Amino acid sequence: MNIALIAHDNKKKLMQNFCIAYRPILSKHQIYATDTTGRLVEDVTGLRVHRALAGHLGGDRQLSAQINGNEMDVVIFLRDPQQDPQRDQSFIEIVKMCDNNNIPVATNVATAEALIMALERGDLDWRTLYRS
Repeated sequence: MNIALIAHDNKKKLMQNFCIAYRPILSKHQIYATDTTGRLVEDVTGLRVHRALAGHLGGDRQLSAQINGNEMDVVIFLRDPQQDPQRDQSFIEIVKMCDNNNIPVATNVATAEALIMALERGDLDWRTLYRS
């Protein structure tokens, strides 16, 4: 399965901790992230992360294109609810794309944990057929 990891700046440490905790599960899948998030996750977990550009250089758009193309099976977007609404447009667009393509999306660590556990149990295997 293809998993997209996105984190606002002040949620990057939380993303690292999440990936450390769930490394055994994540290691069985393809991980995609923007450059900074991907590098931070790689540094603490040793996982191979397919990295797009940094978010501010178009990485958000690169991941969005993959999501819009139904290439991702799970999206974990740890967002800062205090984020400037103008900068939150990428979040809104990504959630719309996930809704359009029936891609499960988590916006906080509680739902991210639920999705990762569902992934481990095989509850999301239907995505392989849906994506084809």
